[in-house]
Amino acid sequence: MTDTRPNGPTYTLWGGALSLYSGKVRSYLIKKGLPYREFYASHPDFNARIRPIVGLGVTPVVETPEGDVLQDSTEIITALEARLPEHPMIPATPVQRLVATLLDAYATEHLLLAAMHYRWGEPHVSAQRDFLVAEFGRASYIGVDRNERNAAGARMMAYFSATLPNLGGIPETAPAIESEYLELLELLDQHFQHLPYLLGGHPSIADFGFMAPLFAHLGRDPAPASIMALRAPNVMRWKERMNLAVIEDAEYPSIPASYPADDAIPPTLLPILKLIFSDWTPELKANAECFNAWVRANPDKEPGQLVCQDGKRRVHPTIGPIAYAWRNVAMRRASAPQTLWHFSQALDQARALNGIARERFDELIAHVEGQDAMAITLKRPIVRRNHVLVLGDETPMQAAPGKPT
Repeated sequence: MTDTRPNGPTYTLWGGALSLYSGKVRSYLIKKGLPYREFYASHPDFNARIRPIVGLGVTPVVETPEGDVLQDSTEIITALEARLPEHPMIPATPVQRLVATLLDAYATEHLLLAAMHYRWGEPHVSAQRDFLVAEFGRASYIGVDRNERNAAGARMMAYFSATLPNLGGIPETAPAIESEYLELLELLDQHFQHLPYLLGGHPSIADFGFMAPLFAHLGRDPAPASIMALRAPNVMRWKERMNLAVIEDAEYPSIPASYPADDAIPPTLLPILKLIFSDWTPELKANAECFNAWVRANPDKEPGQLVCQDGKRRVHPTIGPIAYAWRNVAMRRASAPQTLWHFSQALDQARALNGIARERFDELIAHVEGQDAMAITLKRPIVRRNHVLVLGDETPMQAAPGKPT
C-alpha cells in the first residue's frame, strides 16, 4: 500500500472530496503553491500514525515535510502562513486582516448549518442519496467491491445525518436556513461580478473559509450544486477558481493580483458583511451567554481544562443547549464553543487596533451594523491546545475598542 508520509517537499493532506473542512485546506495548499498528496482516513496509516497524535478521528490533518502534524483548518493555514511568508494569504494591513478573519470564522462556523441542511435535510438528501452513498463509501472503504463500498457508505451516512438536529436543522427551521443561504448567494454573485476573490484580486483566508461550506457540500453535492450553478453562476466560477493554482484571472483584466491599496474594503463586500452580522449575531450572543454561564457555574476549572460538557475530547464539543430567535423561527441547538474560539480571534484583533485603523474599522462596523457582535465578551478565553478546546487563564476578554460592554 502507498506510503502516506510526506515525500521531499510534498505535504500529506488527510481529507477527502466530501469533507467540508478539507475543501478549505486543499484550496489553500493549491493557491499557496504547496505540493501535496491527499488520502482518506480509511487508509490504515491514519489509525496507525495520525490518530494517536491527534487523539481524535478527525480530518483535515496536514503532515508537513518537517514532520509536524497540524489539525483544524484555520490553525493549519495560520501555522503554515507563519512558516511560509512568501505569497501571503492573510492580509498584512489591520482592517483587511480583521475582515478576512471575520469572514473566515462566519463561513467556517455559521454556514456549517446550511451546508449540513442541504446535504441531509429533505428534499435534498433524497434527491442525492445515491451520490452520498458512494461518496461516504469512498471515505470509509478501500477496495473494488461496489456493493461493499455502498454498504460502508450507508453506515457512515447514518451517523452524520443524525447530527443535523444538534445544529438546529429541523423542518421548522429549514425556511430560515434556506432564505439566509439564498440571500447570501445573491450577494456573493454580485460581488464576484466585480472581483475574483472576496477581498479583491488576491485570495485570502476569507476565501478559504468560504470554500469550507461552498465546495464539498453546497457546490459539489448534486442538489445544492444545481442551485449554485443556476442561481449564482459567478459563485460557481469562484469555486472553480479557488481550486486552480493561478492567482490572476483573465476574466478580470483590470484587477491587479493583490489586495486593495490603503487597507480598503471592496464596496461590494459591505452588503455581505451586513447580512453576516444580521444573521450571525443572535447565535454568537447565545453561545457567549451559555459559555459565560458555564464558567460561572464552574469557577474552579483550571486553565487547560477541556471546554466540554462531559469532559471528553471531542471534535465539536458542546457545553449545553442554546436558544434564540432568528429569521422568525425559534432556533434551538447545541452550543458551539468552537464558534466562540474562532470569533474571538477577530475580537482580539479588534482590541489591538489603534489610530486610523481603529477609526476605519469602527466606521465599517457601524455601517454594517456589527456593533452588538463586536461588543461580546467572554468570562474566560478559549484556546486550542493539543488539538482540543481548553480554558485559557482567568483574565476576562474585553470588548472590542470603542464598543460598550
